[in-house]
Amino acid sequence: MANTIHAYLKEYGDVPFTERPMNDVDSLVLCQLAYLKFDGLVPGIDENAPSVTLKELAGHPMVNGLFADERYKKDNRELFEKMCAGRRFCNLRLNSYINIVEKEWETQFSAITCILEDNTVYVAFRGTDETIVGWKEDFNMAYLSPVPGQAMSVKYLNMVTEKFSNLFYVGGHSKGGNFAVYSAMKCVPKVQERILKIYSMDGPGFRPEVLEECGYDRIADRVVKLLPHSSMVGMLFEWDTRYRVVESGSFGLAQHNPYNWKVKNGEFVMAEDIYERARLADNTLNEWIISQDEQQIRLFVDTLYQVIAASEADDLIAITADWKRSMMGVVSAIKEVDEDTMKMLQQVVKGLFELARVRMKEELGMPIKKAAGFTKSKPRGKRRTEAVPPTA
Repeated sequence: MANTIHAYLKEYGDVPFTERPMNDVDSLVLCQLAYLKFDGLVPGIDENAPSVTLKELAGHPMVNGLFADERYKKDNRELFEKMCAGRRFCNLRLNSYINIVEKEWETQFSAITCILEDNTVYVAFRGTDETIVGWKEDFNMAYLSPVPGQAMSVKYLNMVTEKFSNLFYVGGHSKGGNFAVYSAMKCVPKVQERILKIYSMDGPGFRPEVLEECGYDRIADRVVKLLPHSSMVGMLFEWDTRYRVVESGSFGLAQHNPYNWKVKNGEFVMAEDIYERARLADNTLNEWIISQDEQQIRLFVDTLYQVIAASEADDLIAITADWKRSMMGVVSAIKEVDEDTMKMLQQVVKGLFELARVRMKEELGMPIKKAAGFTKSKPRGKRRTEAVPPTA
């Protein structure tokens, strides 16, 4: 029977890295750790202060502040406690924390540096947090390069690697995965040479011209991209780059939640490919975006942001607080756009509301399958050629 990263930590949490080297599941654990709110608990990027271990954080009087993200509060606490309980992560050292949310510049950026037991370093970029500002920056990637967070990721990676001379990994979940790949492409050559692997856990891709301009080929053989089998976020601008597909215990956009990804015998349970219906929707969205000029895409993104803002929610969870008012706001916001733009807006908004609905049903204890209105289908189509490095 497949489990999740919680069960992985319970089973392998006492196994040191000297016996079981860094692997893909460890990477997801560290990417999710980056979502914790380390403000005031871990030295900042500009500080010259000693690192703090997870064990030390567990005894800090402000430890409950780590779990301020309401989306994953229960799961994040369990993750932290299980990491602290075992030898594998309890002495993980943390440093160089940064957390910026700037509404005026439409950017949300956070990262933390983890020093593993074997003295390798894992630079983890936080993905999209619960703020609407974070999602707006995701949408801006459709036409703007670099977005502020991408530029910050390059600066952060160069600064951190000046402080720590070790070999290192770079990774992130969701938008954090995009930042990981972007920073690895754009960092200075002497830093790029020290990168062992770059992990993008269901992170958005890039417009083709960005990959070419940034020299993606220089790092392509070290990129590990993992997607759930109904991915929407990770398939954004995913054309023909190499990826692997992980089975998830959920459906639709709820698969983006890393706590739903299946693990068995210390490794991810792999699927043949993403679902055909998901691929068709993703390809349609990607092809439509590429066919538009910058002005049209900017209009689409700004309108989409207005649609979400029309719900009068501060975050995606709150969208379901007043469903009727949220839907009326959405309808009002999209009625003035052209037919093609409206179709794309409806597709994206449907996914966002679906995610919010599933999150609400999870809180109420209703089975996810029933809440989402999905039934599982078998993946179709040819399997992509395995081209990413195997799990270490």
